[in-house]
Amino acid sequence: MPTDKDNSPRLDLIDASKVVARGCWRVEVLASAGTINRLKSTIHSYSGKTGIVWDLTRIRELDYISAQFLWESWGEKRPANLALTEEQGRFFARLEQAGQLKLPDTTKPFLWPWQRFRNIVHKVSEHFSGMVALAGQLMIDIVNFAKAPRRGPWTEISANIYHAGAQALGITAVVGFLIGVVLSYLSAQQLHMFGGDVFLVNLLGISVLRELGPLLAAILVAGRSGSSMTAQLGVMRVTEELSAMQVMGLPQGFRLIMPKVIALSIVMPLLVIWTDVIALLGGMLAGSYEIGLSMSYFLASLPDAVPIANFWIGVGKGYVFGILIALIACYYGLKIKPNTESLGEGTTRSVVTSITVVILADAIFAIVLQGVGF
Repeated sequence: MPTDKDNSPRLDLIDASKVVARGCWRVEVLASAGTINRLKSTIHSYSGKTGIVWDLTRIRELDYISAQFLWESWGEKRPANLALTEEQGRFFARLEQAGQLKLPDTTKPFLWPWQRFRNIVHKVSEHFSGMVALAGQLMIDIVNFAKAPRRGPWTEISANIYHAGAQALGITAVVGFLIGVVLSYLSAQQLHMFGGDVFLVNLLGISVLRELGPLLAAILVAGRSGSSMTAQLGVMRVTEELSAMQVMGLPQGFRLIMPKVIALSIVMPLLVIWTDVIALLGGMLAGSYEIGLSMSYFLASLPDAVPIANFWIGVGKGYVFGILIALIACYYGLKIKPNTESLGEGTTRSVVTSITVVILADAIFAIVLQGVGF
């Protein structure tokens, strides 16, 4: 870095009306201690005078950073009298053009309530039509799969069953057991106050087999496997694997979506049964400890206290929940744009929508089947 007097940037006043810039005006020279403050004070003292001529033609080297420094010191405009070389003129011409650029207005326009309502209806109808189209394509793929099962994606189906089912046994068992313990513990305290200890079997059996078992399994699968499916398709979009499949003529629905839907439709009823068993086991242990209700009495009374229809309703819910979770996960995965921000947003929306739809479907089941199983 030059440090001698000839190379150091400076401004010389000549004949009280002309300022001549000399030396090397480069960023590494300006960065030396005290240089910028010295030049700023000099420019400020000269700027207050009228009729000053600025001559930059004597500068040995001028880079863009130094030109920016002079431009800002002049108040982001050229002095009235300025002598420049051709290259220096291009620097300041670009600075003038950049100064005229303005950022676009980011203020959101005001929307009347009816406009917001119309936008919401448009988005809902768009998602609904997209889901219907996806379900229709799924039915076509299933028909083709049934016609030629040997050409089906058996490997993909098996892999999804393992990832969504076998690997989810641990978390569903832990949550189911804890929910069974909590529900039995709280219910046993209230029933014991009224001498209804034996009704713990009825309360725990119906609530777990009919409602809590399917709902817990569905929420856990939506948060665990549904998000994984959405993220998998989203990454394939980011890495352009989906585009490559389309170019190669490989059916995305047949190879990616259908195996996930079939796998969850098989896995969810089994996970519901698994969650029911573990939750009832936790409830039996808590009831035995809290009110002394023996496990043998619990097992003997359960078939008479809880009609078998409740069990099949729970299994049926699991089948429907599995299909809904897989469809929603795949729908949002295919809608992800090729950037990481869209990947995170799509995964979040997939999980939230899946859980919301599962709860809504459970409410519909409760209304439609309110007279069954009691």
